[in-house]
Amino acid sequence: MQDIAPVILFVGILIFLAHFFTAIFSRTRVPDVLWLIIIGICIGPILGLVSAAEFGTAGMILTTVTLIIILFENGTALELVTLRSAVGGALALATTSFFLSMLAVAGFAFWLTDLELIPAFILGAIVASISEAIVIPLVKQLRMRKDSQTILSIESSVNDVLSIVITIALIEAYKLGEFQFASVTGNLIASFLVAIVFGVVGAFIWSRFLNRIHAIKNAMFTTAAFVFVIFGLVEILGFNGVIAALAFGITIGNVESIRFYVFRKPQANEPIGLSQPERAFFSEVAFLLKTFFFVYLGISLELISGGLIQLAVILTVLVFILRIPAVKLTVNKSIPIKDASIMAIMVPKGLAAAVLASIPLQQGIAGGALIQNVTYGVILLSIVMTSLLLLLQEKTGLSYGYGWIFSPHKLSDFYSWVFLLPRPKISNAYGWISSLQRPKFPSRIKTLPSETKLYAKRRFADFGKPKKTLNQLEDRTKKPKR
Repeated sequence: MQDIAPVILFVGILIFLAHFFTAIFSRTRVPDVLWLIIIGICIGPILGLVSAAEFGTAGMILTTVTLIIILFENGTALELVTLRSAVGGALALATTSFFLSMLAVAGFAFWLTDLELIPAFILGAIVASISEAIVIPLVKQLRMRKDSQTILSIESSVNDVLSIVITIALIEAYKLGEFQFASVTGNLIASFLVAIVFGVVGAFIWSRFLNRIHAIKNAMFTTAAFVFVIFGLVEILGFNGVIAALAFGITIGNVESIRFYVFRKPQANEPIGLSQPERAFFSEVAFLLKTFFFVYLGISLELISGGLIQLAVILTVLVFILRIPAVKLTVNKSIPIKDASIMAIMVPKGLAAAVLASIPLQQGIAGGALIQNVTYGVILLSIVMTSLLLLLQEKTGLSYGYGWIFSPHKLSDFYSWVFLLPRPKISNAYGWISSLQRPKFPSRIKTLPSETKLYAKRRFADFGKPKKTLNQLEDRTKKPKR
């Protein structure tokens, strides 16, 4: 019992610190996520008080449960009207950002390291992921429009699925010696469609029994239990349970406005959706699990050194740079410039990338250790850079730089900018010209015939006059006819 007491003490202090970090974020704009990860790094890789291996399977269960609850709770807060307008932009941003980052990272890794082509693309697919477990809590704390928050929530979820499916496909392609594009595309589409169907249908079925569940005492967590069931079934069938959990949350949160008559008949004053106490309860549970998740993420990271740090820095900066044109090309012009600037910063990597990075080494992929170590460095640096850029955007002039990038520009704007430049005074130019030394005429000009000199003098003296005057001048120079 004495051995457990310090752990319980740490858990209690950690929960207080999590609320304290949230208050700090509201004042200083420093994300609470960063402080929690720093705590995990301190007690894990730096001090060695605990390691991720000591958690065993419990660590993976914690991360999966946290991810399910965060996605489900976030889905219940999304409105259908906002979702309809945001889903197209979210899918476009997810695919553009993912494949652009994957190709660029793979190219740089193939150029700067000894990785073969497919292992380089495996690294690119892992590094191109975006952690929804980090993005969604951060977005909720930022002052953004609802449609902008929805775009980032859906985009991070889709991006994570793309990373998982394509990474596994590339590993299988390396082992088989060929890449089956049709099979990968089919699995990717099936992962989304089947997961969405399970999530939507499961939510409608659960809404039919929810009125009776509300009458049972201490049954508030049964909705989360049903989400776990849906997630488990979808994963066992070989599809993506993360998307199913998100679809379930969106449907159960909007079921009162959907009124799908096949599954239930609407009745007066019948609570078929989540009640307000239930929403508040799941929000508290998500906050608690998020706290432990980010500390565990810090514990799971491994510190790297030497050339691996330089490579991780290069790849991280590259991902952040390529995020800007991805947002510029895909995000609707109606999105505020400030929201677009925040979207360009939101590319943190999370625990999913760390898990995927360990698979190539386990499968005997050439360069598996390099992929794992570089990914750990990119995860840490991406989280730090996201937090730092959010802070700088709030406190410094960095927002003006991003604002200029995402603001619409016309050619007339360039002309107006040119005309605003300081102009030199013409009088100074005249003074400079007059100060120049004029070369003397060559001496041989003085030897020209007097008629030639007179003709040249008249010609240059009348330069610029109307043609009629010049013609008259030519007539005067001609000798009169006799």
